Amino acid sequence: MSPKRRFDAILFDLDGTLIDTAPDMVAVLGDILASEGRPPIHYALARSHVSHGSAGLVRLAFPDLDEGERERLRLDFLDRYETAVCVHSTLFPGLEGLLDALDAAALPWGVVTNKPARMTNPLLRALGLDARSATIVSGDTIPERKPDPAPLLLASREAAVDPRRVVYVGDAARDIEAGRRAGMFTIAASYGYIPAEEDPGSWRADAIVENTEQLAHLVLKGVNLANA
Repeated sequence: MSPKRRFDAILFDLDGTLIDTAPDMVAVLGDILASEGRPPIHYALARSHVSHGSAGLVRLAFPDLDEGERERLRLDFLDRYETAVCVHSTLFPGLEGLLDALDAAALPWGVVTNKPARMTNPLLRALGLDARSATIVSGDTIPERKPDPAPLLLASREAAVDPRRVVYVGDAARDIEAGRRAGMFTIAASYGYIPAEEDPGSWRADAIVENTEQLAHLVLKGVNLANA
Protein backbone atom coordinates (compact mmCIF):
# COMPACT_ATOMS: atom_id res chain seq x y z
CA MET A 1 0.00 0.00 0.00
CA SER A 2 1.31 3.42 -0.91
CA PRO A 3 1.96 5.57 2.18
CA LYS A 4 0.01 8.38 0.49
CA ARG A 5 -3.09 6.31 -0.19
CA ARG A 6 -6.03 7.30 1.99
CA PHE A 7 -8.54 4.76 0.69
CA ASP A 8 -8.46 1.13 -0.43
CA ALA A 9 -11.94 0.69 -1.95
CA ILE A 10 -14.74 2.74 -3.51
CA LEU A 11 -18.44 1.97 -3.11
CA PHE A 12 -21.16 3.58 -5.18
CA ASP A 13 -24.87 4.01 -4.83
CA LEU A 14 -26.47 2.86 -8.08
CA ASP A 15 -29.33 5.06 -9.37
CA GLY A 16 -28.22 8.64 -9.87
CA THR A 17 -24.63 8.03 -8.78
CA LEU A 18 -23.05 5.29 -10.88
CA ILE A 19 -25.72 4.63 -13.51
CA ASP A 20 -28.21 6.99 -15.15
CA THR A 21 -31.31 4.83 -14.80
CA ALA A 22 -33.81 7.67 -15.02
CA PRO A 23 -34.71 7.19 -18.71
CA ASP A 24 -35.98 3.66 -18.06
CA MET A 25 -37.57 4.28 -14.66
CA VAL A 26 -39.39 7.42 -15.79
CA ALA A 27 -40.59 5.59 -18.91
CA VAL A 28 -42.15 2.87 -16.75
CA LEU A 29 -43.82 5.50 -14.59
CA GLY A 30 -45.20 7.09 -17.74
CA ASP A 31 -46.66 3.77 -18.84
CA ILE A 32 -48.39 3.33 -15.50
CA LEU A 33 -49.78 6.87 -15.58
CA ALA A 34 -51.16 6.22 -19.06
CA SER A 35 -52.71 2.91 -18.00
CA GLU A 36 -54.39 4.71 -15.09
CA GLY A 37 -55.74 7.42 -17.38
CA ARG A 38 -53.48 10.14 -15.99
CA PRO A 39 -51.35 12.71 -17.81
CA PRO A 40 -47.56 12.30 -17.82
CA ILE A 41 -45.31 14.02 -15.30
CA HIS A 42 -42.60 16.37 -16.56
CA TYR A 43 -39.44 14.32 -17.10
CA ALA A 44 -37.18 16.60 -15.03
CA LEU A 45 -39.49 16.38 -12.03
CA ALA A 46 -39.78 12.60 -12.19
CA ARG A 47 -36.02 12.26 -12.75
CA SER A 48 -35.27 14.19 -9.57
CA HIS A 49 -37.20 11.57 -7.57
CA VAL A 50 -35.69 8.41 -9.10
CA SER A 51 -33.31 7.86 -6.16
CA HIS A 52 -36.39 7.40 -3.97
CA GLY A 53 -37.18 4.25 -5.94
CA SER A 54 -40.51 2.84 -7.01
CA ALA A 55 -42.28 3.96 -3.84
CA GLY A 56 -41.08 7.54 -4.24
CA LEU A 57 -42.02 7.71 -7.90
CA VAL A 58 -45.49 6.30 -7.30
CA ARG A 59 -45.99 8.69 -4.38
CA LEU A 60 -44.98 11.59 -6.62
CA ALA A 61 -47.30 10.54 -9.43
CA PHE A 62 -50.31 9.52 -7.31
CA PRO A 63 -50.34 11.76 -4.22
CA ASP A 64 -54.12 11.49 -3.93
CA LEU A 65 -54.27 7.71 -3.55
CA ASP A 66 -54.22 5.83 -0.27
CA GLU A 67 -51.33 3.57 0.74
CA GLY A 68 -53.09 0.42 -0.44
CA GLU A 69 -53.62 1.74 -3.96
CA ARG A 70 -50.09 3.10 -4.13
CA GLU A 71 -48.73 -0.28 -3.07
CA ARG A 72 -50.67 -1.92 -5.90
CA LEU A 73 -49.11 0.52 -8.36
CA ARG A 74 -45.65 0.10 -6.83
CA LEU A 75 -45.80 -3.65 -7.40
CA ASP A 76 -47.01 -3.01 -10.95
CA PHE A 77 -44.07 -0.65 -11.42
CA LEU A 78 -41.58 -3.30 -10.28
CA ASP A 79 -43.06 -5.95 -12.57
CA ARG A 80 -42.90 -3.63 -15.58
CA TYR A 81 -39.45 -2.30 -14.74
CA GLU A 82 -38.01 -5.80 -14.31
CA THR A 83 -38.52 -6.39 -18.03
CA ALA A 84 -36.94 -3.05 -19.02
CA VAL A 85 -34.06 -2.38 -16.61
CA CYS A 86 -31.51 -1.53 -19.27
CA VAL A 87 -33.14 -0.12 -22.38
CA HIS A 88 -31.56 3.32 -22.19
CA SER A 89 -29.69 3.19 -18.85
CA THR A 90 -25.95 3.90 -19.02
CA LEU A 91 -22.99 4.72 -16.83
CA PHE A 92 -22.79 8.43 -16.16
CA PRO A 93 -20.29 10.05 -18.56
CA GLY A 94 -16.74 9.87 -17.28
CA LEU A 95 -17.26 6.99 -14.87
CA GLU A 96 -16.12 4.28 -17.26
CA GLY A 97 -12.66 5.85 -17.17
CA LEU A 98 -12.73 5.97 -13.37
CA LEU A 99 -13.67 2.30 -13.13
CA ASP A 100 -10.99 1.40 -15.67
CA ALA A 101 -8.38 3.20 -13.59
CA LEU A 102 -9.48 1.43 -10.43
CA ASP A 103 -9.45 -1.94 -12.19
CA ALA A 104 -5.99 -1.30 -13.64
CA ALA A 105 -4.68 -0.55 -10.14
CA ALA A 106 -6.43 -3.62 -8.69
CA LEU A 107 -8.42 -1.40 -6.34
CA PRO A 108 -11.79 -2.93 -5.46
CA TRP A 109 -15.01 -1.07 -6.10
CA GLY A 110 -18.60 -2.07 -5.61
CA VAL A 111 -22.26 -1.13 -5.45
CA VAL A 112 -24.53 -0.68 -2.43
CA THR A 113 -28.09 0.17 -3.37
CA ASN A 114 -31.62 -0.06 -2.01
CA LYS A 115 -32.73 -1.32 -5.43
CA PRO A 116 -33.99 -4.94 -5.30
CA ALA A 117 -31.55 -7.59 -6.54
CA ARG A 118 -33.93 -8.69 -9.30
CA MET A 119 -33.33 -5.28 -10.92
CA THR A 120 -29.79 -4.57 -9.71
CA ASN A 121 -28.15 -7.73 -10.98
CA PRO A 122 -29.60 -7.75 -14.52
CA LEU A 123 -28.79 -4.05 -14.88
CA LEU A 124 -25.15 -4.47 -13.87
CA ARG A 125 -24.88 -7.60 -16.02
CA ALA A 126 -26.27 -5.81 -19.06
CA LEU A 127 -23.66 -3.07 -18.67
CA GLY A 128 -20.83 -5.55 -18.13
CA LEU A 129 -20.22 -4.37 -14.57
CA ASP A 130 -21.25 -7.37 -12.49
CA ALA A 131 -18.05 -9.37 -13.03
CA ARG A 132 -15.88 -6.31 -12.43
CA SER A 133 -17.45 -5.37 -9.11
CA ALA A 134 -15.88 -6.68 -5.90
CA THR A 135 -19.22 -6.55 -4.11
CA ILE A 136 -22.88 -5.93 -4.93
CA VAL A 137 -25.27 -5.35 -2.04
CA SER A 138 -28.89 -4.78 -3.06
CA GLY A 139 -31.84 -3.55 -1.05
CA ASP A 140 -32.94 -7.09 -0.21
CA THR A 141 -29.54 -8.76 0.21
CA ILE A 142 -29.96 -8.45 3.98
CA PRO A 143 -32.92 -7.24 6.08
CA GLU A 144 -31.36 -3.82 6.72
CA ARG A 145 -31.38 -1.05 4.12
CA LYS A 146 -29.75 2.37 3.95
CA PRO A 147 -29.66 4.60 5.98
CA ASP A 148 -28.72 1.65 8.18
CA PRO A 149 -24.95 1.11 7.81
CA ALA A 150 -25.24 -2.70 7.70
CA PRO A 151 -25.27 -2.99 3.86
CA LEU A 152 -22.13 -0.85 3.64
CA LEU A 153 -20.38 -2.84 6.34
CA LEU A 154 -21.27 -6.05 4.50
CA ALA A 155 -19.83 -4.63 1.28
CA SER A 156 -16.59 -3.66 3.01
CA ARG A 157 -16.26 -7.20 4.38
CA GLU A 158 -16.87 -8.70 0.95
CA ALA A 159 -14.24 -6.36 -0.51
CA ALA A 160 -11.90 -7.28 2.39
CA VAL A 161 -11.31 -3.62 3.27
CA ASP A 162 -11.56 -1.80 6.60
CA PRO A 163 -14.63 0.48 6.32
CA ARG A 164 -12.52 3.37 7.59
CA ARG A 165 -10.55 3.11 4.36
CA VAL A 166 -13.59 3.05 2.08
CA VAL A 167 -15.22 5.88 0.11
CA TYR A 168 -18.98 5.78 -0.34
CA VAL A 169 -20.56 7.95 -3.05
CA GLY A 170 -24.29 8.64 -3.13
CA ASP A 171 -26.91 11.14 -4.22
CA ALA A 172 -29.33 10.96 -1.29
CA ALA A 173 -29.26 11.91 2.37
CA ARG A 174 -29.71 8.26 3.37
CA ASP A 175 -26.53 7.37 1.46
CA ILE A 176 -24.45 9.88 3.36
CA GLU A 177 -26.02 8.92 6.69
CA ALA A 178 -25.29 5.24 6.07
CA GLY A 179 -21.72 5.98 5.03
CA ARG A 180 -21.07 8.18 8.04
CA ARG A 181 -22.51 5.57 10.41
CA ALA A 182 -20.28 2.94 8.79
CA GLY A 183 -17.21 5.11 9.40
CA MET A 184 -16.56 5.69 5.70
CA PHE A 185 -15.49 8.81 3.82
CA THR A 186 -18.64 10.10 2.15
CA ILE A 187 -19.07 11.98 -1.12
CA ALA A 188 -22.39 13.56 -2.12
CA ALA A 189 -22.99 13.40 -5.86
CA SER A 190 -24.96 16.58 -6.47
CA TYR A 191 -25.24 15.71 -10.18
CA GLY A 192 -27.62 12.90 -9.21
CA TYR A 193 -31.35 12.65 -8.69
CA ILE A 194 -32.00 15.30 -6.07
CA PRO A 195 -35.38 17.07 -5.69
CA ALA A 196 -35.22 20.86 -5.83
CA GLU A 197 -36.23 21.19 -2.18
CA GLU A 198 -33.28 19.09 -0.94
CA ASP A 199 -29.87 20.59 -0.16
CA PRO A 200 -26.90 18.18 -0.37
CA GLY A 201 -24.96 20.66 1.74
CA SER A 202 -27.15 19.73 4.70
CA TRP A 203 -26.24 16.03 4.51
CA ARG A 204 -22.87 16.50 6.26
CA ALA A 205 -20.92 14.62 3.60
CA ASP A 206 -17.14 14.81 3.73
CA ALA A 207 -17.15 16.19 0.18
CA ILE A 208 -19.62 17.29 -2.48
CA VAL A 209 -19.02 16.95 -6.23
CA GLU A 210 -21.00 18.72 -8.92
CA ASN A 211 -20.09 16.39 -11.78
CA THR A 212 -18.37 13.12 -12.54
CA GLU A 213 -15.14 14.84 -13.52
CA GLN A 214 -14.82 16.21 -10.00
CA LEU A 215 -15.76 12.82 -8.58
CA ALA A 216 -13.12 10.99 -10.62
CA HIS A 217 -10.41 13.46 -9.64
CA LEU A 218 -11.28 13.28 -5.94
CA VAL A 219 -11.44 9.49 -5.91
CA LEU A 220 -8.24 8.99 -7.89
CA LYS A 221 -6.42 11.46 -5.67
CA GLY A 222 -7.63 9.58 -2.61
CA VAL A 223 -6.26 6.27 -3.90
CA ASN A 224 -2.98 7.86 -5.00
CA LEU A 225 -3.68 7.61 -8.72
CA ALA A 226 -3.91 11.34 -9.46
CA ASN A 227 -1.89 14.42 -8.72
CA ALA A 228 -3.26 17.22 -6.58
